Amino acid sequence: MRILLFSGKGGVGKTSVAAATGIRLAELGYRTLVMSVDPAHSLADSFDLDSSGLFHRKTSEPFELLPNLSLHEVNIQREIKRHWQEISGYITSVLRTSGLSGVEAEEMAIFPGMEELSAMMYVNQFNKEARYDAVVLDCAPTAESLRFVSMPTTLDWYMKHVFPVQRGILRAVRPVANRVSPVELPSDSYFANVKRLFEKIQGIDELLEDPLRSSIRLVTNAEKMVVRETQRAYVYFSLHGLTVDEVVVNRVLPAEVQDGYFREWRESQARFLREVEAYFSPVPMRQVPLFPHEMLGLERLRALAAYLYADGRDPAAVTRTERPYSFHKMADRYEVRLSVPFAEKGEVGLFKKGDELVVEVGTIRRHIGLPVTMAQLEPVRARMESGLLVVELKEAA
Repeated sequence: MRILLFSGKGGVGKTSVAAATGIRLAELGYRTLVMSVDPAHSLADSFDLDSSGLFHRKTSEPFELLPNLSLHEVNIQREIKRHWQEISGYITSVLRTSGLSGVEAEEMAIFPGMEELSAMMYVNQFNKEARYDAVVLDCAPTAESLRFVSMPTTLDWYMKHVFPVQRGILRAVRPVANRVSPVELPSDSYFANVKRLFEKIQGIDELLEDPLRSSIRLVTNAEKMVVRETQRAYVYFSLHGLTVDEVVVNRVLPAEVQDGYFREWRESQARFLREVEAYFSPVPMRQVPLFPHEMLGLERLRALAAYLYADGRDPAAVTRTERPYSFHKMADRYEVRLSVPFAEKGEVGLFKKGDELVVEVGTIRRHIGLPVTMAQLEPVRARMESGLLVVELKEAA
């Protein structure tokens, strides 16, 4: 199963690009699912589906729109009943003791990350069942997309290092603590639910980090603020081990727009188009023009797909397989080489913890599990080489 994640700053048009890609894949014969991972779903709106209200209930489960094309917008209320009942029920009961009403407590019990984790469970399930040939993920704006891809690593660390200790301690103190505490401590079934949920996403990190299976497509506009955020996203996705194989620059003023009112916009866009091409090379850049109308409905999305893939490209084709990090053995040392394009040396921090190398770039932290042969080594030197962070490891003196 091929997984394509479309990410970018909010408002750049990534939902339209993801929807058009889904249409193109379906036309090529792939059993395709376009899934919205953005809590503020707009996928059904992009296809201009009829609805009697503001929310599209029929897409809360995979909904077949066309032969080979289904849409899915994760409905967190349904997912709570399906997967999070034990956890949500406990948090709701705790919040009620603080004076919140039942409805308020239930709303507050929907904590950040539930929707993303539910989406991951679906992707993992669809992959195991081989239900689809291609899954197109319409991701939330950049920050939430990063949380989505970093969750497997974070949860893996929690389940290995914190969960067993926390569960063991609470099991021991619960009988006494519940007699004096105004709030009951979580039962063992609560922890069993956490463990079951983790088991449902096990392996998703390997799937997302496999360049033969998964790719990131960054959607941007030719504007300074948007391009800068796209650069940061490229760094962070690389840091988390995902492969970016395409940058789509959306809403470029077409050549026929020669009105003097847009002169400064044209000059600015031309400058940033050159920057995008230089910054992200060898990652290919695709340009999409600003259309004279909103890209809503099947016919207009088909027109967008025809423009995006006018050269006959297969959106599911694997075009880049360079892994964002790699391990190497030298004569007297080992090296970890990590792609951190655009990062400056002063922005990078690293340390070793157990059998993991921890790298920090800006506000993002990545835990890189070391092979057994390198787990006992210590980092002795680090350097930057053309967008690569090279960390040397040796045996401790």
